[in-house]
Amino acid sequence: MTSSLMFNVTTFAYLISMLLFFAFLASKSKIVGLGGSLVAYVGFIAQTVAIGLRWNESYVQGHGHAPLSNLYESVVFFSWTIILIFGILDMKYKYRIIGAFVIPFALLGMAWAQLSLESNIEPLVPALQSNWLLYHVITCFLGYACFAVACGISIMYLLKIKAESSDSNSAAGSIISSFPSARILDDMNYRAIMIGFPLLTLGIITGAAWANYAWGTYWSWDPKETWSLIVWFVYAAFLHARITRGWVGKRAAWLSIIGFAATIFCYLGVNLFLSGLHSYGGSR
Repeated sequence: MTSSLMFNVTTFAYLISMLLFFAFLASKSKIVGLGGSLVAYVGFIAQTVAIGLRWNESYVQGHGHAPLSNLYESVVFFSWTIILIFGILDMKYKYRIIGAFVIPFALLGMAWAQLSLESNIEPLVPALQSNWLLYHVITCFLGYACFAVACGISIMYLLKIKAESSDSNSAAGSIISSFPSARILDDMNYRAIMIGFPLLTLGIITGAAWANYAWGTYWSWDPKETWSLIVWFVYAAFLHARITRGWVGKRAAWLSIIGFAATIFCYLGVNLFLSGLHSYGGSR
């Protein structure tokens, strides 16, 4: 059994899960919704096994490092963290319909990694040869995953209030009526960002420590560092506005979506389109 095979199983499982959640949207069948969650968990287990296998394969090939060192591995890990955060929310709140707006993020990541990215296991470049790699990547991507879930919930919120304001009796309105209430969606958006923000903060702090270890300076205004700070300020503004000015509803939902768009550019846009000290992240 190879990691490549298990990653293919993972991608297929997330595809089936997404389709089941879409069917759940239309049918409102609790069995279909449960099926969507269970298949997502099967995919998560397969992906966990695949990550472990790839880690072992790295040692077998003589490289011996965690599978977090290039774009392919980071995209796979990002998908894994999204399903992890979704699973926690799913088991805690039982609002399975959220899966229809969150699982696609994980599926897109896995499909892109499997179809378009180079998956060879390579030796670590000198800058990555540090335990700070694990601390930095894990905290950052757990934060990113929380923001991805918050974005999906925010999209649900905007659809929900639009349907409520138009008092729609259409098929789309009927589907949206099965969403959690707007108040619950708004609260879940806030909670997801409340978890993601300190994780992102830890990611930036561990990244600064790693930069000092690798390059002799804590901060150099590299494009990745600059954009990570922009993302941090967006979510800091979200929390500040929420706590001090009572920002809820549409403004909070749109800020959450904008924050995730900035997060994706920080993660992928900088790696793919801008050069800098972090350019190795898009080189393989």
